[in-house]
Amino acid sequence: MGSKLLQMLTREMVRLDPPELSTPEEVIRYCGNILVDAGKAEEQYVSDIIESYRKLGPYIVMAPGLAMPHARPGGNVKESCISFVKLKRPVEFRHPCNDPVKIVFTLGGVSDNGHIELLQELSSLLAADNMIDRLSDTDTYEELIKLIEKEAEK
Repeated sequence: MGSKLLQMLTREMVRLDPPELSTPEEVIRYCGNILVDAGKAEEQYVSDIIESYRKLGPYIVMAPGLAMPHARPGGNVKESCISFVKLKRPVEFRHPCNDPVKIVFTLGGVSDNGHIELLQELSSLLAADNMIDRLSDTDTYEELIKLIEKEAEK
């Protein structure tokens, strides 16, 4: 575990001190724009994620404190990508049991199965004991990478 995830989570794809965000749409837009600013996705992809959230509800809140915004591949993602954001203050996504969200991994895939390896690595990482809390405690990019590398060795 860890190689593809570590390759994709470059410094430009990580935000540990974002501005204060207060709505799910603000969170999705901020996190999705990291993919856009890096040239890995089109602005339409961010709009697609927001539209999916509005239509389908908080399906992107995958575990207590964790959201993984994404939308179906549709040509608006140039290459598989992921961003990581540690929110300054947790945000309510209206999920019945996993709110509030404090950790956000935004995913972009070019095909339905093109990023399965990345999802498997991310799932393995997130399955580790107290991982969301440990991710919340990271203050530097180096700490984040060290945490991921340490879990990859297990």
